[in-house]
Amino acid sequence: MSDQNDKISPDTEYAAMPAADPNLPEGWLEVVSMDMEAKGVARKPDGKVVFIDGALPTELVTANVHRKKNNWEAASLREIHRESAQRVKPGCPNAGLHEGACGGCKMQHMHVAAQVAVKQRVLEDNLWHLGKVKPETLLRPIEGPTWGYRYRARLSVRYVIKKGKVLVGFHERKSRYIADMETCKVLPPHVDAMLMPMRALIASLDARETCPQIEVACGDDVTALVLRHLEPLSDADLQRLRDFGTQYDVQWWLQPKGPDTVHLMEQGGTQLAYSLPDFGITMPFKPTDFTQVNPHINRVLVTRSLRLLAAQKTDRVIDWFCGLGNFTLPLATMAGEVLGIEGSDALVQRSHENLAANNAARADGDKLAPTTFVARNLFNMTPAILMADGNADKWLVDPPREGAFALAKALADIHQIRIGAKQTGVATEEQPDLLPPLPEGHENWTFPERIVYVSCSPATLARDAGLLVHQAGYRCVTAGVVNMFPHTAHVESMAVFERA
Repeated sequence: MSDQNDKISPDTEYAAMPAADPNLPEGWLEVVSMDMEAKGVARKPDGKVVFIDGALPTELVTANVHRKKNNWEAASLREIHRESAQRVKPGCPNAGLHEGACGGCKMQHMHVAAQVAVKQRVLEDNLWHLGKVKPETLLRPIEGPTWGYRYRARLSVRYVIKKGKVLVGFHERKSRYIADMETCKVLPPHVDAMLMPMRALIASLDARETCPQIEVACGDDVTALVLRHLEPLSDADLQRLRDFGTQYDVQWWLQPKGPDTVHLMEQGGTQLAYSLPDFGITMPFKPTDFTQVNPHINRVLVTRSLRLLAAQKTDRVIDWFCGLGNFTLPLATMAGEVLGIEGSDALVQRSHENLAANNAARADGDKLAPTTFVARNLFNMTPAILMADGNADKWLVDPPREGAFALAKALADIHQIRIGAKQTGVATEEQPDLLPPLPEGHENWTFPERIVYVSCSPATLARDAGLLVHQAGYRCVTAGVVNMFPHTAHVESMAVFERA
């Protein structure tokens, strides 16, 4: 069970749930909402909140309780007595609560439009309950293909001696075992069609007992497979990989140790890359680099984010947590100057390479704006460090799940010092809230007028939004969800902040 449920208390959002209907038959529960892990939420007559795997809002159900706490219980669906109009048959045979079910998709039993509505509600609830923020308007959800969308996947591999066969796929629900899956409908069709041939390939290898993982990375024109192998591969095994690559048109990469050892099995061939056609940008990447799982949604997300940011040729823009330059390079087609900041030296190097490659491919009159990339730990941010990057008219922020707390707090501290709400000096036990003084010349530093924040965690977005709105002098003008991972409980979202 998640930490979210471990922290349930009378002042949480669940305190407002209606009491259980006393007229229901004994043991029946009425599901009134869903939590962030796609569990149905109900209340028992004794007031306890029950989280039910497989149950949907509006349903009357009975459930098997498998975990009890003082004020909540965890259960799994036993029987439906009134079915939701949004319940559908899962599109994949591996989805469900049955023994051996895949743990990858938790919402396939719910109509995809209802999934999006639930995610929108999760975002709104988090913004209000955690950040006390209500967007002035809501964005229309960004949606795309609901099947065959997962262009990045880490498939576990295991040779099961007792069964005499190889398993390739995702883990079972709440288990370390690999699901015995012959198909996966969220993978691209050509990768789905390779699952069983991959089993046969691994079974044929001399090293079949020491290959624990195959990572899949699909570009626009190339499908790369990264084989993790714990012992050197024999010449015969390398030839088997070549033959498979030729038959299924895949590019093999090998990983003998950590991620930094990943390398092409054989040099040459087409480069792994994806395109952002609205901006004329092509992004080469390595199969272990971070890229968005869903390229269809990523294209729309980049376009909408930059439209909302509305960068002009007179603007200087900072792209925080810039990665490979997924937003930075498109920004460089619109802004006057762009700075991309990222915590990984390797990704910054790749960003430089991508910038040079895209500039080389563009006509003389269509070069990208002056663009700089910097490697820095963005979880260690202070007002002084922030101001050292100079003024920027607009920000694009796309952090990992941990969010951008240090960045938001630095903005908040500057604002609070300037309005006199916080004092500067050396913090002591008597005055622990004193902040270091702002650097010399800070009067010339200006706040960004607009911030577009792209988030993969509504909880950390809400926390940071609370700082921006209540302490940094911004208003949340709009927010909305991005259905990057259909059929899962993962909520991707974005919000726009303007200087109040």
